[in-house]
Amino acid sequence: MDLSALRIRFQVRQGDLQTPNWAEITVTNPSPNTIAKAKKEYTKVALQAGYAENFGTIFEGEVRQIRSGRENPTDTYLTILATDGGKAHNYAVVNKTLAAGNTFRQQVDACLEPMKAMGVKVGYIADLGSAKMPRGTVLFGMARDCLRNIAQSTNTSWSIQNGTFQMIKNGSYAPGDAIVVNSRTGMIGLPTQTIDGIEVMMLLNPMVQPGRRIKIDQASIQQAALSPAYTAEVANSMIPSTADDGVYRVLVVDHAGDTRGNPYYTTVICIRADGQGVAPIGLASRGIVLDPSDH
Repeated sequence: MDLSALRIRFQVRQGDLQTPNWAEITVTNPSPNTIAKAKKEYTKVALQAGYAENFGTIFEGEVRQIRSGRENPTDTYLTILATDGGKAHNYAVVNKTLAAGNTFRQQVDACLEPMKAMGVKVGYIADLGSAKMPRGTVLFGMARDCLRNIAQSTNTSWSIQNGTFQMIKNGSYAPGDAIVVNSRTGMIGLPTQTIDGIEVMMLLNPMVQPGRRIKIDQASIQQAALSPAYTAEVANSMIPSTADDGVYRVLVVDHAGDTRGNPYYTTVICIRADGQGVAPIGLASRGIVLDPSDH
């Protein structure tokens, strides 16, 4: 079902957070037949957006809820709430024993088997090393929990992006050239240093995805203000540092737009791609530590 002729408002949240990405898509004034058909027949949704020279898929996922109603006396709506890899995240269970001498990559492959059965594709997986386990390994429970344990042991982060599994070293990034972000390529305002990372807004760009690199002019980044309070010393020390070369790894991507309203926007939170400096709170809460030598 193609709904692109109608007014569509959307908000998409994608992140390197080991939790499902999500999207909320609202269609204005669909026909009663369209509403009924959407509620009965469809379980997946794909959202494409962008500008003429840069258009692509910004979300693919499973429908969690479809609701309809009336915005005002004349306009009706259909709202789709969807998650990316939510079914695999919530229901994929692994139950396998690997013999002594198994590797972390073999453990990841075992965890991915039940996820692939639920529609997840396998994308880029970083080199997890050649270390072999001295004893057999029992993988039992939710696949997501086993993958999280493996990620902590290998200093990596895993996520599902548009139905594709990826696992990236915390001090590295996904393959591909760095996307240049400046005023000529659609940057809105100026990037800002925050406790979560470097935040930058741009015209909607489907190429910007968690794990990829972007390049920002270092001189344009607005530095975070430190608090002079003696109780703020810890918070001040947790502000992620900026990168001398201006290259950053994307952690979180927010896409938002309205086909009959404002321009489409992408907001990004990122950290330096070389793995130096202090880990933002979102990474530190998962036990991920970067090299603090250059902070």
